[in-house]
Amino acid sequence: MRLMDEEHLKRPHRGSRQMVDFFEDQGMTVNRKRIQRLMRKMGIEGISPKRRTTLRMEGHQVFPYLLRGLEINRPNHVWCCDITYIPMRLGFLYLVAVMDWYSRYVLSWRLSNSMDVDFCMDALENAFSSFGRPEIFNTDQGSQFTSREFTGALKSQDVAISMDGKGRAIDNVMIERLWRTVKYEEVYLKEYATGADCRNGLTSYFDYYGHQRRHQSLDRQTPWAVYRPKRSKPL
Repeated sequence: MRLMDEEHLKRPHRGSRQMVDFFEDQGMTVNRKRIQRLMRKMGIEGISPKRRTTLRMEGHQVFPYLLRGLEINRPNHVWCCDITYIPMRLGFLYLVAVMDWYSRYVLSWRLSNSMDVDFCMDALENAFSSFGRPEIFNTDQGSQFTSREFTGALKSQDVAISMDGKGRAIDNVMIERLWRTVKYEEVYLKEYATGADCRNGLTSYFDYYGHQRRHQSLDRQTPWAVYRPKRSKPL
């Protein structure tokens, strides 16, 4: 799963067949059904075009993508959210993050050992309570984000809901870039032994990412300086 995660970050177009090819190139024989099962467990899939045969969760509404052609030019204009897989020495955890699109500032994040909606709701509610609300909130079409709980929380705050097109990771490109950065600068350099190790490592890294790491795309400023330039660093 660790190898699959690294390869998915490098070549997100690989589906289960191409993942089998990848492992064969490494000298390992892996059954395709096992690859499919692990990809489902990790929450990843190839982003190549697919037939429109995906069955959505019954009762879950999918919303249109609102960011195409939109100039995102201020903090709290658009927030985005996604879930990724975090490998550990034994097992794995899931990480969800809420990020301000314009500044790249990570507003809230949570860890979980399952992909249920609860830890996503916790991250969302923490972002609302700490930073107010955005005009638009963008996610993929995952069942956590199309759930009544999640969309209901956004509607209650009068937030416009935007969702990526199926199989289009580029629609949520900012948080996809965040995952690549977090994994190559933090996660893959370490081998978390426990959930506490993982939480402590990510706490330290997100503080660094938001308040010390300067971004070329932000004119060499930190995300926090762009998100809230007139306010002091939060406690």
